[in-house]
Amino acid sequence: MAFDESYDVVVVGGGNAGFSAATTAAQSGARVCLVEKAPLEDAGGNTFYTAAAFRCCFDGLQDLLPNLFQADGTKGLPQDLVDMIEMTSYTKADFHSDINRVTKGRADPVLSDILVNNSREAVQWLMDNGARFVLSFNRQAYFLDGKYRFWGGMVLNMAGQGKELFEFHLNNAKKHGVTVHFSSPAVDLVADPTTNEVIGVEVFRDGRLRTIAARGGVVLANGGFQASSALRAQYLGPGWDLAHVRGSRYNTGDGHTMARKLGAKLDGNYSGCHSVAWDANSPRASGNRTLTNQYTKSGYPLGIMVNIDGRRFVDEGFDLRNFTYAIFGKEILKQPQGIAFQIWDADGSGLLRKEEYADDVTTNLRAETLDQLADILVTRGLKDKRRLLETIAEFNEACKGFHRENPDKKFDPSIKDGMSTQGTEKSLDIGKTNWALPIERGPFQAVEVTCGITFTFGGLAATPEAEVVSELTGSKIGGLWCAGELLGGLFWDNYPGGSGLTMGTVMGRIAGREAARRAALLQ
Repeated sequence: MAFDESYDVVVVGGGNAGFSAATTAAQSGARVCLVEKAPLEDAGGNTFYTAAAFRCCFDGLQDLLPNLFQADGTKGLPQDLVDMIEMTSYTKADFHSDINRVTKGRADPVLSDILVNNSREAVQWLMDNGARFVLSFNRQAYFLDGKYRFWGGMVLNMAGQGKELFEFHLNNAKKHGVTVHFSSPAVDLVADPTTNEVIGVEVFRDGRLRTIAARGGVVLANGGFQASSALRAQYLGPGWDLAHVRGSRYNTGDGHTMARKLGAKLDGNYSGCHSVAWDANSPRASGNRTLTNQYTKSGYPLGIMVNIDGRRFVDEGFDLRNFTYAIFGKEILKQPQGIAFQIWDADGSGLLRKEEYADDVTTNLRAETLDQLADILVTRGLKDKRRLLETIAEFNEACKGFHRENPDKKFDPSIKDGMSTQGTEKSLDIGKTNWALPIERGPFQAVEVTCGITFTFGGLAATPEAEVVSELTGSKIGGLWCAGELLGGLFWDNYPGGSGLTMGTVMGRIAGREAARRAALLQ
């Protein structure tokens, strides 16, 4: 057939995974075109809206120091700051343990190995190409006893978060000769009618359909289906059409649809997704390009969450925040009207991150007494003031009872400190396993939250080389790769924070490298 344009590799999707694939293919000697559905002013996929945190294995602080920047862009950290950092290594065994724990052992072991074994190299590739990484002081460390105590294994993020990550990728791709087209949605894959191998892609650009040849093949990296309310309700279940979309409005399952036409095998947790406690006053259909990730409300381990009936509904402290934040959106959506209130006293409020809880970011509800706070929450939808006050009184009593029985336990938000509500004297039906302190010292603070969906877990089945698998034959579909949120089988119900971006870079690089290799062989 006749093609309007011809390249060695075509990448569909302009987020972290897509650009990782495109640039790697170009660095491998291929002529590469990347097409992106969104216009430039709304581009970047979900990548743009992230905190740009990457989880990777590392051998302590000294392993990372040569590549780190300060928040102001200065390369390197001053020694007096280095001396105040407490950080342990994050080993392959640690990473595997976290994946297996949060996915309840369901994660595909081959994909898990690929992620873990390539995580450090993926981050180093970004660093070597000019990505500015900083330590996540504001997200992953608490300043206690004169030390920054890092916790949870994830310690790195891009200096300018997702906005800078997208800009870095775009500039890096162009530097290596990648042709990038925005406002260019992929409409369909072009396959050889005899072999079913992918030879190109149809794209709608500048008012007409264009057919682009891809000698080596096509990499699909155009995200999940979280921005389609219809597909959310179909796969995730009733009520999911009411969730707020945290990121890109353009991730509507296009890659799933195109690949399925060629018989691609679906894989993974189609009823599962990454969803968080999200500002109830956020936009419904897409993220905010200015505030992006700041609408996340992840301070719940420092207080409690209650529904509009005034009842707690989760253990806010059963694990470190970056192992629970991706599942609590779902729990909020299950509550009446799909909303909840996060509540803290003065002690908890003092530890909240300003980027999420500053007055110019969210609507903070404050009062000097709990009774006054409850009255305010009634105006925001609380149905049962009396039950709320009883809930807090019972919580406080359980905290104090545990503390009396366990005076050696000390509050430490950087570890699972065992400060619980579950003592022999008093325990709760829904306990709090860690960081349980009474909510009793004013002023008090509350924030209204809902469910914000980030990405869906169900995707395409792929080989270790990122080749899309055929449901009909069980073997690869020649010339077709996938990466990023479109890859199925790795995350089930939950994920370790920061591993999504890392896997996007890992599999994107594999896909780009393999597609370039195939193009060279077919030249």
